[in-house]
Amino acid sequence: MKFNYTSLETCHTASGVVLVIDVLRAFSNAAYAFSRGAKEIILVSTVEEALALKAEIPNSRAMGEVGGLPPEGFDFGNSPTQILKEDLTGLSLIQRTGAGTQGAVRCVNADVMLASSFVVANATVTHVLKIAPPEITFVITGGATNEEDLSCAEYLEALFKGQNPEKQPFVKRVYDSRDAIQHLDPSLPEFPKSDLDYCTRINTFDFAMPLTRKNNQLIMQAIKP
Repeated sequence: MKFNYTSLETCHTASGVVLVIDVLRAFSNAAYAFSRGAKEIILVSTVEEALALKAEIPNSRAMGEVGGLPPEGFDFGNSPTQILKEDLTGLSLIQRTGAGTQGAVRCVNADVMLASSFVVANATVTHVLKIAPPEITFVITGGATNEEDLSCAEYLEALFKGQNPEKQPFVKRVYDSRDAIQHLDPSLPEFPKSDLDYCTRINTFDFAMPLTRKNNQLIMQAIKP
């Protein structure tokens, strides 16, 4: 099995099986949203798209961030700490973030696409291995030097190779990453430190998060492999 690594700038060229990774925090938060009962998550690239779909789709809510904070008109931000307090049973969520959803929307040539993070790592690998692809492309949505997404991709690669890597070094890379800094600053309560804990709970959930295109919408669902 061959492994490729790409970024937001080049992911539009990725084909075959593509894993779009956002650890802090979009695709960790998405998993926690499913655990609170969300029916589906529709991914978009702009705030305007999210609000338009929210107005159009019954029983829907907008979730996500610009600059880490929820835009005006959004019901939820990008924080697992917050989303775990919500009852999302049966809701359709429309998610817009600055990295994760951008990567997913841009992967227009993917044949099979999944959103991934540490909390769904094993389930993601199990789901993909059933397809038995000759190669896999990881999209590092935070950029080529984004340590938390790169760490997750390398952890997933190890699992695909049949290895059983020690988890703590991968977790440490998240806490040491650039994007973790604001979560470690007590003067920024909108970026709770607890989010780092939730986002590094490796294999918390037993479902993968495949993405499919239906009626010009990019829809994520939680599927147990």
